[in-house]
Amino acid sequence: MPSAAPTPDPHVIVLFGATGDLARRMLLPGLARLARAGLLPDEYRIIGSSRSAPDGDWSDMVREAIGAELDEGFARRLSFVVASDDDGEELARAVREAREALGEDSRTMLYLSVPPSAMKPMVGMIGATGLADDRTRIVMEKPFGSDLASAKALNAALHEHFDEEAIFRIDHFLGKEAAQDILALRFANGLFEPMWNRRHIAAVQIDIPEDLGLEGRGSFYEETGAFRDMVVTHLSQILGFVAMEPPQSLDAGHLRDAKAALFEDLQPFEPADAVYGQFAGYREQDGVDPASTTETFVALRVAVDNDRWRGVPFLLRTGKAMAESRQLVALTLHEPERVIFPLAREGGDAGDPARPNEIVFDITEDPKVAVEVRVKVPGPVSAVTRAALTLDIERALDREGLEPYERLLHDVLLGDHLLFTRGDEIERLWACAAPLLEHPPRPLPYDPRSWGPAAAAELAQPVGWRLPGHE
Repeated sequence: MPSAAPTPDPHVIVLFGATGDLARRMLLPGLARLARAGLLPDEYRIIGSSRSAPDGDWSDMVREAIGAELDEGFARRLSFVVASDDDGEELARAVREAREALGEDSRTMLYLSVPPSAMKPMVGMIGATGLADDRTRIVMEKPFGSDLASAKALNAALHEHFDEEAIFRIDHFLGKEAAQDILALRFANGLFEPMWNRRHIAAVQIDIPEDLGLEGRGSFYEETGAFRDMVVTHLSQILGFVAMEPPQSLDAGHLRDAKAALFEDLQPFEPADAVYGQFAGYREQDGVDPASTTETFVALRVAVDNDRWRGVPFLLRTGKAMAESRQLVALTLHEPERVIFPLAREGGDAGDPARPNEIVFDITEDPKVAVEVRVKVPGPVSAVTRAALTLDIERALDREGLEPYERLLHDVLLGDHLLFTRGDEIERLWACAAPLLEHPPRPLPYDPRSWGPAAAAELAQPVGWRLPGHE
């Protein structure tokens, strides 16, 4: 991070759902790393909250979550208060006392890591107890609502107590360095922006398979499913970064305007262009209905109706218990009008020579970009094979970025909306999702550790899914 990174105002950080999975895996470790890097305010307090008290001391849970020695300065700023959507007075009192101790310039961050069904009641409690003052920001985890009507209702409930500038709808995929690299590669390089359109790009794939199953989150998954959990959120937001028109400048207003305009051109998701799946054994998982029809796999072909992208298929895929975990965006380029070189029988380091050129973003926490091209096979032949020009960004720059939640938590502390979603974006995506919500395909069975139902392969023709394949 730049040494001149701005210092946030003093903050009281309230984590709702503080004993849950997200707090353990991401939020608490992220806050601890920000503290070690000197990126938290000089003065802060962290108040954990949930419907019931943790077993033992909450600081012990925090120590276990961080997986390192708990710094004394960080530890003394921790406290825990039980609260629920119908009883938040003690929490509100604790926040007021902490704010008074930090001084008149202090702010509050309220982070709602709670199930979708609990979001609106919790917002009501926050308003009723006076927690929503003009120096408070609220962070909303995805999925934001479960359909268009619930998203509108949640937005309306939020706007009863908060200005839009105080609302941070978080999607941690936008906090990934690799997601921001998509913007940088495209808008900062004359090599790429001129060809970022339908005249040069034949198809776009956003592919996020996971080899993990439910990991004890059966009841959550029954409430959301793969489509609500991943497609209307992460995959669609990445699509926005890939496909938006150039914003006038790199600030929150212009960037989000460009993304919202792109979503207006995104066409409704049609059941005929979708394949749902459910992995064998899902119904035996804890918290899952034995007769569940919840999808654990989605493959979807969508379209953007504007001059830049008309006719280009956007192929989205995600699923649980699949053959491997990957996170990639692949732009497949059109073939030359005439391919005069014969193809080698075997591929090079980038796989099948018959595949067209591709620009591939690895959007894991170790960001890489590859441009896959055909090259002549060395030796006394004229055939071509496939090779990759690969850039490992952190290694090339000898510098590590922040983890997604670290970056986004820091942005909330500074009040920077650049990498957060706006209410109109969310509502438009739910409107696009409506046909699939109203008429969801019947989930087809698939074996764990596979690539999902065979029917999904047809959606990606004629090129086919990049995965399984060669990287």
